[in-house]
Amino acid sequence: MSDYKLFYSPYYYADIGEGHVFPIKKFELVRDRLLADGTVDAAEIIEPPKAEIDDLLLVHTEDYITRLIEGNLTAKEIRKLGLPWSQSLVRRSLHAISGTINAARHALVEGVSSNLAGGTHHAYPDRGEGFCVLNDVAVAIRILQRDGLAERFLIVDCDVHQGNGTAFIFADSPEVFTFSMHGAKNYPLFKERSTLDIELADGTSDHEFLETLGEALSRVITHNPEVIFYLAGADPYSNDKLGRLGLTIDGLKRRDELVLDFAKTHGVPIVTTLSGGYAADISDTVEIHCNTIRAVKSVYFSRASGRSAN
Repeated sequence: MSDYKLFYSPYYYADIGEGHVFPIKKFELVRDRLLADGTVDAAEIIEPPKAEIDDLLLVHTEDYITRLIEGNLTAKEIRKLGLPWSQSLVRRSLHAISGTINAARHALVEGVSSNLAGGTHHAYPDRGEGFCVLNDVAVAIRILQRDGLAERFLIVDCDVHQGNGTAFIFADSPEVFTFSMHGAKNYPLFKERSTLDIELADGTSDHEFLETLGEALSRVITHNPEVIFYLAGADPYSNDKLGRLGLTIDGLKRRDELVLDFAKTHGVPIVTTLSGGYAADISDTVEIHCNTIRAVKSVYFSRASGRSAN
């Protein structure tokens, strides 16, 4: 294991208007900080192409994809999505989903890979929700299945919001174990049923979170996955505007290390995605996301992880 690749594109940015709660600039800021502190070098960052429409249709309906691309979503659909439609939003979605697809292919060969976007787990086959236009992990899994590259999958979703779209998509797919650990009283109001859901009380601390996660991981490995998709949400952070949990930046980094150690110990390739993060100070969200990549380097490559979390 010697060739780490991290997928990023300038097209991960879209014009959603100033002051939107979704920090669309975070992707570029994460890339810039990782380069500046030496966590990664430029040769490790790969720009993914746009995803192929036929690949999206493995999960999403043709009607939804067509109307999304042509700008014919209804006002109600756009409200549920929470992002204004634009050509740049479509472009961003096609590149971001490709980042997870390509990271998955790379992880199968090298053991670990990352997308500096992705984790868009609220997207359903026929609609987007909660800032999630397309379900990147679901599409990546269906591609790996179609191409005969893997058969059994584990999703470890540590975003503070339940992965409702992902749970719905794989409800009748026993080969895909969906594990979501999220705030009990947070969005979405009506939750789907994952293979394993763990609901956390408001204000849950580092210690309780990590203890609960460790116990859960020892249970889900019995699924014998061939690939793990890890949604390393930054929004369980105590100062997240949409979070309601009580984790610190250091606690979230230890969460990442716990999941990555778990994957490495069991010899299962892992793909990391960013998922959500809405801290009052965007620099905190950026630091939490950077720490996920630093944890990859520390666990898999024994490389200095840049500046320490504050």
